[in-house]
Formats: sequence, structure tokens, C-alpha cells
Amino acid sequence: MVAVISILLIVILLIGSLYAFIFGKAHQRSYFSYEIFYTLLAVYFTVLTSFACLYFVLSFQGVLLLDDGKLTKLPPFETLAHSFYFSGVTLMTVGYGDITPIGWGRLLALIESLIGYILPPAFFLKIWQGKGERDVY
Repeated sequence: MVAVISILLIVILLIGSLYAFIFGKAHQRSYFSYEIFYTLLAVYFTVLTSFACLYFVLSFQGVLLLDDGKLTKLPPFETLAHSFYFSGVTLMTVGYGDITPIGWGRLLALIESLIGYILPPAFFLKIWQGKGERDVY
């Protein structure tokens, strides 16, 4: 019972925080841009999907993802699922370590994590520059 109440409270606080972030007016106007937000989501989804497809295709060429440190032969659909999972975890720079790349996959994972690390500041700078251009006119 306590767990259910705690979960509901957390969900309510999360929704309220997101609502305040999106619709809240800071200093008479909000700098939140739906266009930039949706663009950021689209870019993240595109990068995640692209790297997942790279890992999947390269898995047939010897660039493997080890599951819990074990080299196992998986069916193609499960390999695709592992590729998407690994790509998402790597892009968000979480890196749980349950799936590990070997060979050239390590370099791909480094590039993907760098992209995931750089994207939010790049979009923040885009918003900041847009704010400055609106103030000049």
C-alpha cells in the first residue's frame, strides 16, 4: 500500500514538474520551444536507430555484443533487440555493462556515447542563440 502511494506521488510530481517546465513562464515568456524539443527527440531516435542497425549488421561481420561477458549465438530477432538496447543505453551514457562490445564495436560505442553527451548542450546553445537573436530585433 505504501509503495502504491509512493509511486502515485512520484508520478504526480513528475507530471507537475514537466508541466511547469513546458508551460511555465519565466521572466514574462517561456524559452521552451516545441520545435527544438521535437527535433531533439527525432535526432536522438535517429541516432539510436542508426547505431542499433550498425551493431546489428556488424554482428554478422564479427563485431559482437557480449551478453554478461559470454559469447552466445542468438537468433537474428534477439540480436536486433540486443542492438537496440545497447544503443539506447550507450546513447544515454548510462552504460550498464551487461552487454559489452568487442572489436570495432568499442570504437562505435565511444562515438555514440560522445554524440549522446554532446547533443543536449548543442540544443541548449541553439535555444540560447535563438533567444539572443529575438532580443536584437
